[in-house]
Amino acid sequence: MTAVVTGTGQGIGSAIAAALGDAGATVHGVDRDTVDLSVRAEVEAFMAGIGRVDVLVNNAGGVVGQTHTPLEELTDEAWDAVYDANLRTTLNCTRAVVGGMKERRFGRVVVISSGAGRSVSLTGIQAYASAKAAQIGLTRQLAHELGPHGITVNGVAPGFVLSNPTTQAQWESYGEAGQQALLDKIAVRATGTPADIARGVLFFASPAAGWVSGQTLSIDGGHSLF
Repeated sequence: MTAVVTGTGQGIGSAIAAALGDAGATVHGVDRDTVDLSVRAEVEAFMAGIGRVDVLVNNAGGVVGQTHTPLEELTDEAWDAVYDANLRTTLNCTRAVVGGMKERRFGRVVVISSGAGRSVSLTGIQAYASAKAAQIGLTRQLAHELGPHGITVNGVAPGFVLSNPTTQAQWESYGEAGQQALLDKIAVRATGTPADIARGVLFFASPAAGWVSGQTLSIDGGHSLF
């Protein structure tokens, strides 16, 4: 089995790549430092160099260094940067591999969205919440379109995971009282780890999930209950 995981430079993507490798897959990781995933031609050249792709994990994304900006001050450029990093990368990568998956009548696509796509962004970044919600919608639509070709499309919506310097800084900015307030809204009273998300991806990539498609699994310690 050959897998491609995007956004493997740190945190969740790195954990997913490691977990798939431990499960026996040949894993090709890619990060924004090597390929601009928002550019279709670059993505197609990268995927063509790999050849067969059985599993695609669309993990690349994030807030691209942004913080909350009042809506009336939000620029088109800032909005587009977040959409390009999250939604366009998912579109480009999936579009580049589905032809081969259709020919082989087999494929597993997993989209890493966010709890922000089902609720609100804790950082208050409007484009991020919107792009993550759009990923969930795209997951459902592609599952419907690609299912007849033997391809399943599912997603994972992580909760608050201390996975990189950005989320660590966010956590520290809350202070002790803010951290406790967040934990009080998580049923298991703990933040997540990249390994928690990787285990969900492993399920969707496995034979056990062969009859599962169009689903987005919240892995958030029960945060979505509140």
